[in-house]
Amino acid sequence: MNKKIKKILSKKNNSKIVCLTAYSKNIAKILDKFMDIILVGDSMANVLYGHKNTHKISLKNILDHTLSVRMGINKSLLVVDMPKGSYKNIKEAQKNTKYIMKKTKCDAVKLESNGKNYNIIKYLVSKNIPVMGHIGFTPQFKKNFKIEGMTRQNTLKLLKEAKAIEKAVKKYTRDVKLKKFPSIKNFLNGTKNRN
Repeated sequence: MNKKIKKILSKKNNSKIVCLTAYSKNIAKILDKFMDIILVGDSMANVLYGHKNTHKISLKNILDHTLSVRMGINKSLLVVDMPKGSYKNIKEAQKNTKYIMKKTKCDAVKLESNGKNYNIIKYLVSKNIPVMGHIGFTPQFKKNFKIEGMTRQNTLKLLKEAKAIEKAVKKYTRDVKLKKFPSIKNFLNGTKNRN
C-alpha cells in the first residue's frame, strides 16, 4: 500500500484531513506544504473553462492538469477526479483509471457515487487501483446544485451510501469524501429539528 495512503489512514479518528483542489503546478506547490490531499477536480470545467457543469471535461483535460499538478507535489496525496463517462462500466473504468494512474503517477482516483456503481469501485480496488468515493453533491449525476443531508431521510441515504462505498474500498481505505454535508454532526448528536 502507498505510504501516503497509509498516512491518511493513520489519521482516521485521530486528526482532521485537509484537502484542496489544484489545477496547476504553481498552486499545487503552494498547497503541498499544508495539505494532506490535493485533488485535481473535474470542477475545472466551471472554474477554468466557464462551463455550467462538469460534464464536458475530458480525460485529456484531467490528464494535462494532473501532469502539471504532479510537478508541484512532494508530500501530499494526489487524487484525480475521473470525469463523467470515464467509468460508466467496469471495462471503461479499468482502462481509464489505469491510464490515468500510469501517466500521472497519482496516488488514487476519485469516483462519484450514483448509488449504483459500487461494483465498479469494488472491481477497481480488487485490481489494486486506490479509489476515493464521493457522495453527497455529485455534479456528474445531478442536475441541480443543492446542499445534501438537510433532512433525516437524506442524511440516512447518504450514510447508507457512504457505508456501501466503505465496504467496496475497505482493502485500501475506510475514508469516504463528504462534500456539502454540513448537518451530519447535528444528526449524529440527535438534533430533532430535521424534517
